[in-house]
Amino acid sequence: MERQGPILEKLTRRLAETPPDFLDEPRIGTTGRVFVPALVNDLLSLYGARAPAAALMRFHGADAKIDRNRLALAMITVWLLADEWFVSVKIPQADALRVLDETVTELAAATAAHKFVNDTDRREELARVVLARLNYRPARETIAQATDRLSSLSSTERRRLLEASRAAERRARAIREALAKKAAEESADKWTRE
Repeated sequence: MERQGPILEKLTRRLAETPPDFLDEPRIGTTGRVFVPALVNDLLSLYGARAPAAALMRFHGADAKIDRNRLALAMITVWLLADEWFVSVKIPQADALRVLDETVTELAAATAAHKFVNDTDRREELARVVLARLNYRPARETIAQATDRLSSLSSTERRRLLEASRAAERRARAIREALAKKAAEESADKWTRE
């Protein structure tokens, strides 16, 4: 987040005003209307690049249960990345593909895609996560402010902290049980010696 990006409110407003075409069903097999690889390729052409077919294969859906939410969020993220600010800085193709693939997959695993349009906090989360993954922060924010706000909003960060907390509790419980077992064994040894 070293570089200063656009005004955050502009991006969240753009997400709130996502056109219905970008909220339509992604094509998965023979169902759905929007062919996501073409959408991704159109975005890259705005940046002055063309993606090789192999890079676009990741945006084909095979299983609706697995791919629907991820591809729906990819469509919303394409809309966000088509903002004039991103087009003007010409995001490198590899960075845009990484965000549309890895970042979207991570976010889609935790949250329904359309919440990133309909929910205020999720819109801000998506805008901040995309900026951060591209090494930008919102305009008029310091790195510390942007980092703090992102970690307070990020559902994936909350999930990671919750999992770490649960793992620490499991370790503490195992230690307590081991100590109790050892104390019981020592007590039994004491009684057998007497």
